[in-house]
Amino acid sequence: MQNNLKIGLISLGCAKNLVDSERLSSTLIAKGYEITDSYDQSSLIIVNTCGFIDSAQDESYNAIKEALDHCEKVIVAGCLGTKKDAILARFPNVYAVFGPSMRTSILRAVSKAIGEPDPHARQRVRASGVKFTPPHYSYVKIAEGCRHKCSFCIIPSLRGPLRSRTVDSIMSECEDLAKAGSKELIIIAQDSSDYGIDLKVKSSLYELCNQLSTLNLWLRLHYVYPSAQANKVVELMAENKILPYLDVPLQHASQRVLKAMQRPHNIDKVLKTIEAWRSICPDIALRSTFITGFPTETESEFNELLDFLKEAKLDRVGCFPYSDVQGAKANELIPSIDPMIRQERAERLMQVQEQISYAKLQQRIGKEYTLIVDDVTEEGLAICRSKYESPDVDGIITIEKAHALKVGSFVKAIITKADSHDMQAVLSKPRIQDAINFIKK
Repeated sequence: MQNNLKIGLISLGCAKNLVDSERLSSTLIAKGYEITDSYDQSSLIIVNTCGFIDSAQDESYNAIKEALDHCEKVIVAGCLGTKKDAILARFPNVYAVFGPSMRTSILRAVSKAIGEPDPHARQRVRASGVKFTPPHYSYVKIAEGCRHKCSFCIIPSLRGPLRSRTVDSIMSECEDLAKAGSKELIIIAQDSSDYGIDLKVKSSLYELCNQLSTLNLWLRLHYVYPSAQANKVVELMAENKILPYLDVPLQHASQRVLKAMQRPHNIDKVLKTIEAWRSICPDIALRSTFITGFPTETESEFNELLDFLKEAKLDRVGCFPYSDVQGAKANELIPSIDPMIRQERAERLMQVQEQISYAKLQQRIGKEYTLIVDDVTEEGLAICRSKYESPDVDGIITIEKAHALKVGSFVKAIITKADSHDMQAVLSKPRIQDAINFIKK
């Protein structure tokens, strides 16, 4: 048994991977290991990789190399870990390689590599575990894996089939998060709208959110596809039980391209659904992501996507040029689109969306919102969000001369300025007249 066994942990990729890193860290700390952010002090480094697209794989390979430059013992985990042979071909001195959802195997490898901590070093960890996010918001993964077979995606082969957590398990975690100071819960899964259909005791996203709403926290939904469940959770938004925010990954708008993607391809129905959502909950904020340069995508079909954006007028949009991820069925489609055209189309799409976003944010000038404070810089600049912005992926709202504000607190503020992504605001009280005067200028 040893004291002060320090482990460095690098977490890459999406919020779902971040949750995996939090769970792994929680277990390691409970066993007596110490998590450190210092390469040089680490007895071992774990790199929790992303392997979804080429750029993410490159980032993961770079992180592995950097870890090996500082530490003799490196364990690779996560999505890229499913490509064990490729990793070992590049880095034969990596200690071990594991895919996603292999926490027990990782723990055994850690013990074998550096030994077990002294029993006196064990620590008690909250039921909700260690968090890598600021204390006031938390990601809650309600399911693992995916049942869909999208031709551009390899997530089912990386993370397996859909496996929902029980309602009791999720509620227990969220109750503990609330006790620990979380004020916002961000619900995530590969497809959150599928939640519960695989459970012995059937549940649903609507039932889960309705129960979570009793905690009286900000509740934000990500990765919800158009579905009956999405329609029902919008009703909860209208009742102010959950935040009026919905992340809906639509991917494209051309019927033929969506069919090739093996995604639902009735885009007229999607437009009617969006219209219905806005009718039920007029202040709903809709976010989506799209892929440009999908194999066989024509210029005309790309223009269909641009026309859809202009009609749908989504609040926030992310865009990714298609990536030839090894194992994706779409790679077999001919013709492939030149990478430069993929990127150029992505840039054109974002230019269109920036005009839409700018017009929408201009409408918020002069209006008062409740904001949550994410950070306050040494210069007194408060970084905030309203119910319409999710952390990291959406814009921010800044307040100057805000030294007195506390991270995690809620404040009332009036928007004074906006561009295509971000906004500026002033506190409503005692400076509401300052805001009015600022706007009149």
